[in-house]
Amino acid sequence: MGNGFFEVPIAVNEPIKSYAPGSAEREEVLETYRKMYKAKIEVPLFINGEEVKTKETATMSPPHDHKHVLGTYYKATKKNVEDAISTSLEARKKWAVMPWEQRAGIFLRAAELIAGPYRAKINAATMLAQSKNIYQAEIDAACELIDFLRYNVQYMTEIYAEQPESTSAAWNRIEYRPLEGFVYAITPFNFTAIAGNLPASAALMGNVVLWKPSDSQVYSAKVVLDVFREAGVPAGVINMVMGDPVMITDTVLASPDFSGIHFTGSTDVFKDIWQKVGTNIHNYKTYPRIVGETGGKDFIVAHKTSDPKQVATAMARGAFEFQGQKCSAASRCYISKTIWEDVKKYLIDDIRSFKMGTPEDMGNFITAVIHEGSFDKLAKYIDAAKKDKNAEIIAGGNYDKSKGYFIEPTVIVVKDPKYTTMCTELFGPVLTVYVYDDKKWEETLHLVDETSEYALTGAVFSEDRYALEEAVKILENAAGNFYINDKPTGAVVGQQPFGGARASGTNDKAGSKQNLYRWISPRMVKETFVSPTDYRYPFLG
Repeated sequence: MGNGFFEVPIAVNEPIKSYAPGSAEREEVLETYRKMYKAKIEVPLFINGEEVKTKETATMSPPHDHKHVLGTYYKATKKNVEDAISTSLEARKKWAVMPWEQRAGIFLRAAELIAGPYRAKINAATMLAQSKNIYQAEIDAACELIDFLRYNVQYMTEIYAEQPESTSAAWNRIEYRPLEGFVYAITPFNFTAIAGNLPASAALMGNVVLWKPSDSQVYSAKVVLDVFREAGVPAGVINMVMGDPVMITDTVLASPDFSGIHFTGSTDVFKDIWQKVGTNIHNYKTYPRIVGETGGKDFIVAHKTSDPKQVATAMARGAFEFQGQKCSAASRCYISKTIWEDVKKYLIDDIRSFKMGTPEDMGNFITAVIHEGSFDKLAKYIDAAKKDKNAEIIAGGNYDKSKGYFIEPTVIVVKDPKYTTMCTELFGPVLTVYVYDDKKWEETLHLVDETSEYALTGAVFSEDRYALEEAVKILENAAGNFYINDKPTGAVVGQQPFGGARASGTNDKAGSKQNLYRWISPRMVKETFVSPTDYRYPFLG
């Protein structure tokens, strides 16, 4: 085999298709959606290149049409999980030593498969499985996942190029080894891109991965897995299992070969996993890497100098795109009294113009929340606000789950800045607003910083640069992704690496080199060309 210092294609962000009426991509995705809606599929476990079916199954249904069954998936037994671990460790023997350019080629091919022949399928699956409208599916399942795959390959080569200084007497070099063992990837329902990136980023760096997708995202996870298989990911490198999350996690964490977790999900689950890792620490061959992105109680703060229309648009998009089911979604707002009436008018006008229903109708901006548990929780908070004299619902407030889990985009205005919906992560289309006195700008900023345990995203609007400077300083630790005069959602791979601290996670910034560093274990090699033959140093005389 020939040698060379190989250069990968320079990563560029995948262009977002418009899906405008009459466009070819619109017709293709609608046709694919309808075909997939009518079909019934099975999603087996995927272990060591084989499809594994078990005795226990569960059904998959669209959140916007929950009585319709898309298919079934199979649930793992403890033995299946143990098999996934053992076969991945066997696969590691070849995968860990495969030349990096071969690994790069696999995931670059995966990106192009999604950009081309799989684009309509992965978007339609995300529309069906997670009730995303076509734009939300396109920016997630297609574009962001493509971006993750392309940029991670570029970042990998940049990391490998980082080498120490050498001298004429000794050659110093660093080898970037994968972790010794296997990585456990737990992925959420809300982003197909995250579901693909968490196992793929670790695997790209030479690791083997056991992947557990969310029960509510198995349908589109199957498409991601099909892409990986066609792209050439070898058997055993990424094994996929579904089922009882506690059993699967406990089985994984009991293995001495567990070397890391790549997690996106709820804060409480992540804390429980961290605690179990600590309890089992004496059993592991190495200290496991713990990487997680969890919840958020993301904010928008608007100064009196802000443009009311810009603020209202940021609130409408930031709070209600994908029904507020983004970790970054705006869910608490602090609006200056001076501009509030204008902001309120524009916001209500926008909400009244929203159309809600199935993502098949591309005139719908709002679709359903993910499942009945989420619906019931949100309805409970809305009902409580209706009865509370310290809260006023100025938009929305209705809900219906007879056909799909539909919650109207709801805006609650509160008198108490520590009202429950200002503090509690709801993960749905509910936005709470507190109107503050203009003279209390600094006090309000401290209030924003101190109200939530989370620190994921946040946005500040102002045309006063001194006010912005003050906000940037006071809110330094309140958000890992901080936006000035923009909504707090929509991070783009390669442009805004994503992640937060405090209860929002380990802030390892998906979509950046920082994240990939967590999946390698460097080895420093010093080669001396002429070794000493006398132990004596000159100072000994």
